Amino acid sequence: MSQTWESETAPDPIHIGAMGWVRVVLRGVLLATLVFGCLALLLVVRLIERPLFGLHRPITPYITQFVCRGAFVILRMGFSTHGSLMSARGAVVANHTSWLDIFALNARKRIYFVSKSEVANWPGIGWLAHATGTVFIERNPRRAREQTALFEARLMAGHKLLFFPEGTSTDGLRVLPFKTTLFAAFFSDHLRDHMHIQPVALVFRAPKGQPARFYGWWGEMEFGPHLLKTLAAPRQGAVEVHYLSPVRVADFTSRKELAAHLEAAIRTAHSLALG
Repeated sequence: MSQTWESETAPDPIHIGAMGWVRVVLRGVLLATLVFGCLALLLVVRLIERPLFGLHRPITPYITQFVCRGAFVILRMGFSTHGSLMSARGAVVANHTSWLDIFALNARKRIYFVSKSEVANWPGIGWLAHATGTVFIERNPRRAREQTALFEARLMAGHKLLFFPEGTSTDGLRVLPFKTTLFAAFFSDHLRDHMHIQPVALVFRAPKGQPARFYGWWGEMEFGPHLLKTLAAPRQGAVEVHYLSPVRVADFTSRKELAAHLEAAIRTAHSLALG
């Protein structure tokens, strides 16, 4: 995330009772075992996969998908998808609500996230990001050409890169204006005529009796308390992943026009789903 989005109202207070802490421990242990156990397996498989296939990853993405689907089972959180997955070569863009987006977007589709470079150094999360093939970028104009070349190599290898054009996460009740910078890479001579982009709308349903923005992660909220609140919930809500119609990059004259179209598609689908 670059600039943090701030709500007009403060985040809801977190209260965890005795049974809530029991759920935190049980779910936390199961989730950690699943994530880090499969991470170890993924790293072992990658030792064989990398020298044989290079950038291509024919096996390890399935381990990532297994982890993400299993996470929703452990959390007892509903997960559903709507629409068809894009088969064409290209990228995916989505609105951003919280760290749960990573599980939701990886659970069905084989994708690789585009993230700010600082994430690579975060304990735990950084290791997972490296292992699953995340592309790390710096918001530095002097490295724009180098990063465009990296995008080209990954996209031409068939990787579907996913990024969040809002640049930050929200309360899940809105879609922020898209930043257009990263879209410029798709207009390079090597990519424009070959790439498609699929917009995806993520819709979170709060647990019964909880505020509608229960799963949102924004402002100065820290990861730890948000994770504990999610693990402690006596009943969970659900997340819906809406796959919308892909578009050809070559059908647009500029990155701003492309970003505006994708933003409008996601905003409309998100609004309709929330009713």
